[in-house]
Amino acid sequence: MEWLAEKRDWRADPRALWPDVKSIIMLGTSYAPATDPMATLTQSELGTISVYARMRDYHDVIKGRLKQLAGFLAKQADARVKVFVDTAPVMEKPLAAAAGLGWQGKHTVLVSRQHGSWLFLGAIFTTAELPFDQASPDHCGSCTRCLTACPTDAFPTPYTLDSRRCIAYLTIEHYGPIPTEFRAPMGNRIFGCDDCLAVCPWNRFATASRDAKLAMRAQLAAPKLAELAMLDDAAFRQYFAATPVKRTGRDRFIRNVLIAIGNSDDRSLADKARILLEDPAPIVRGAAVWALSRLLSQSEFENLRAPHLAQESDATVRAEWQLEPIA
Repeated sequence: MEWLAEKRDWRADPRALWPDVKSIIMLGTSYAPATDPMATLTQSELGTISVYARMRDYHDVIKGRLKQLAGFLAKQADARVKVFVDTAPVMEKPLAAAAGLGWQGKHTVLVSRQHGSWLFLGAIFTTAELPFDQASPDHCGSCTRCLTACPTDAFPTPYTLDSRRCIAYLTIEHYGPIPTEFRAPMGNRIFGCDDCLAVCPWNRFATASRDAKLAMRAQLAAPKLAELAMLDDAAFRQYFAATPVKRTGRDRFIRNVLIAIGNSDDRSLADKARILLEDPAPIVRGAAVWALSRLLSQSEFENLRAPHLAQESDATVRAEWQLEPIA
């Protein structure tokens, strides 16, 4: 995640990003789910996609609305404006907390007393000098549910996230093979992870979002791993068109699906992994090897190992074949 460090000075002070800014308006849009976002975690034949990615890409929806609001402000205040939705070096969560929208919880995500942990954030920078709101106090108290819910122990201390251990980072941002120690804890999480958000007690005050433009797509609520594994690039793009999932790319997504297949304990899915041993992408082939090492008996796995290892030229895939089978 070098992009965080590259613009560190801009993140530290909004005036470094735009020297003329005098005020920042922070806005939140609820995407609270109507159903339990963790319900599919126990259904090993299905994939679990983070709530925010089960719908149209929020960047597109919110940025359009911010531009409308910013245009109105510019006319009323005779001021210049700029809008940002998670695509510029802006520290949205601290700014939102300073503006009173909520506080950064122990899981580092913004928490609202009205909307829980389910908020998309947007910012309007302006040259207008506006009255400011009071920062929101921290209401986490002694609760540590978000910390203990993390499958990979990604919180070394409260309010600190080690992204290298975070399933959201690993399944979305990480380019290489998933580190071995995190594969089993991933379960069937194939894009993102909501565990630390979903267990927050403040979510009980959140009302399910009724925003039509951010409505959940039914096919993304509980997709079958067997179907996802067979998506080629064109089918992947069509299946996840205009959603956040599309930006991770087909190969990394199928890598995630294969990790979930390896965790499924469902031998019927081994046939899908076998097919993907011939995939052009090394990252897919390597994940397929790991999945089969979990689903097949040792003798079955050994029968596959010798011929495939002999013809495999990629070092990372060869390393996967050389690991001891787990099943």
